Amino acid sequence: MVKEFQPYPFKAKQYSARLPTPEQTAKRAKVVIVGGGPVGLSVALGLARQGVASVLIEADDGVCFGSRAICISRRSLEIIDRLGALDGFLQTGLAWTGGRSFYRNEEVLAFKMPQDDNQKLPPMVNLAQYSIEQFLLDAAERVPDLIDIHWQTRMTAIDARPDGVTLSLSNPLGEYQLEADWVVAGDGGRSTIRELLDAKLVGTSYEGRYVIVDILMESDRPTERLAFFDPPANPGSTVLVHKQPDNVWRIDYQLRDDEDPEEAIKMENVAPRVQSMLDMMGERNPWAPIWTGIYKANALTLENYRHGRVLFAGDAAHLVPIFGVRGANSGIDDADNLAWKLAYVVQGKASDSLLDTYSDERVFATHENLSYGTKSTEFMAPPSFAFQLMRTAVLSLAVKHPALSQLINPRQTSAITYTESPLNQEQEENAAFNGGPRTGAVLPEGRLKVQGKDAHVTDLLGVGFTLYFFGDGAAIPSAWEQAAQRLARKDQELRLVTVTREQPEASSTAAWDSDGSVFALYDAAPGSAYLVRPDGHVLARWKKAQPERMEAAILKALNV
Repeated sequence: MVKEFQPYPFKAKQYSARLPTPEQTAKRAKVVIVGGGPVGLSVALGLARQGVASVLIEADDGVCFGSRAICISRRSLEIIDRLGALDGFLQTGLAWTGGRSFYRNEEVLAFKMPQDDNQKLPPMVNLAQYSIEQFLLDAAERVPDLIDIHWQTRMTAIDARPDGVTLSLSNPLGEYQLEADWVVAGDGGRSTIRELLDAKLVGTSYEGRYVIVDILMESDRPTERLAFFDPPANPGSTVLVHKQPDNVWRIDYQLRDDEDPEEAIKMENVAPRVQSMLDMMGERNPWAPIWTGIYKANALTLENYRHGRVLFAGDAAHLVPIFGVRGANSGIDDADNLAWKLAYVVQGKASDSLLDTYSDERVFATHENLSYGTKSTEFMAPPSFAFQLMRTAVLSLAVKHPALSQLINPRQTSAITYTESPLNQEQEENAAFNGGPRTGAVLPEGRLKVQGKDAHVTDLLGVGFTLYFFGDGAAIPSAWEQAAQRLARKDQELRLVTVTREQPEASSTAAWDSDGSVFALYDAAPGSAYLVRPDGHVLARWKKAQPERMEAAILKALNV
């Protein structure tokens, strides 16, 4: 039984427009970020973590409306933890580890994402984008001296020069200009900056369209990803269902090619389909619609994310199919990669060639994401009769031949290894290892104890570079301390972490690997070391590490 449209069980705070003072407009900003969504806020928080102030420009008067991005991956949660915004995500979000897919009336796939006792964070959390933005905004408002947000403000023109950028801005109170050393374009899939700079997306845009419906409904059904192929309730369509906090449910269903999108999202056409799906699922409680939208899958990217002093991130840089939840998650990864590099350039800790590696790494990551997203899209919304025929054959056979069910797997997002990154140092040392994260990879999680308290490997990352030294005792050799001091004199921060299998004294800050599992996970022996970037990717590793080589690796990567 459907009720009338209802408001979200979430009250967004509204912010007023303001004009900056003459003193503020006269002062050149180090960084201006255009777009206050998850990506823009994450860049601002990442810069603030490094001590760099930014100005953030947002066209709306508060956080977004509608569920939009809803699935946040473990990798994104790890990044959000470093940004100081994790608590809200874990307290409000609904964690899940897997899902099920159905063909007509039969289950054809049940999948689980990697999860074990070593993990600090769940593999996925369901949380609507308005809450995602709010929790990031809450963190930004805790550092007002470092993040200055201009609400209800639109960019109308941009003059990007080799020595800086001038932004023309407008809000209900008037017009003004801001000068900036650097600009981050995080202004979404319809990026104004991308259009004004005539930056072209390349790739594939698919014709298949999906309606998004957010509804309010009480249900004790568990949180999992549900996919229905050719369901009796909506023959010929594909339907996705996700449970969200506060009794909000997200239902996505595919339109037929001959359906008018504008008509399709009218409630008189939406309600019967939703009701039919809920009946099929056995949901009998009343429900109320709260938002509808429509989208189609795109697999598009800029070929370069750096345009002089303008840096593109998130949907402004690439449009990734939603299947496998790579949209917001890849944007948060962009922000994590960009923020520390831009901060290092602004602070004079690195040459601006470091920003070219942002583009190199994230364009590579986008192509990885697109390769998986495209496969999922072609299965979820077949672009031709041949793809439709193949999908029908796989789904039909998977009932009796479970091995084929892996062809239905949605290939959920996972952390990208920058295998070809120009930053990777000492790559020949990878051959000495039989396991562990290679250069360019993120750190696998493991349990440790520090001063008697439980900790995880990723908890020990510093704001700058971090060296994990695997020792045969709690004390790190003095030569490493001396190398850290030499780097400090060059304004390079290095955190030294000793990982030991011997129980350290209570006063020691060494990390105790009580069962040797972290040593095994990293294929480490006493004297081994992993040098890790501020974004948690391995810069270099050695079976038998030497302080001088570690020091040289950092300076070479930063080109200083």
